[in-house]
Amino acid sequence: MARLTSKKRSKLPKSSFAIKSQRKYPIDTKARARNALARVSQFGTKAQQKQVRAAVTKRYPSLKKTGRGRRKKKT
Repeated sequence: MARLTSKKRSKLPKSSFAIKSQRKYPIDTKARARNALARVSQFGTKAQQKQVRAAVTKRYPSLKKTGRGRRKKKT
């Protein structure tokens, strides 16, 4: 994942963040979306966790949790 400098972050549109009003948890790439899920589970409130999960699954449906934290096996 490429480093996101403050200059690059400030140029991102609001639509690239999971919590748009506060410009928190950038989800402009799949790797940052995974990172947003991890960080919000560590530091976010329950409401923030729900909001970030919804934003990430809307933008990247393939990252949807498949139950018990396990990924689907490819067939």
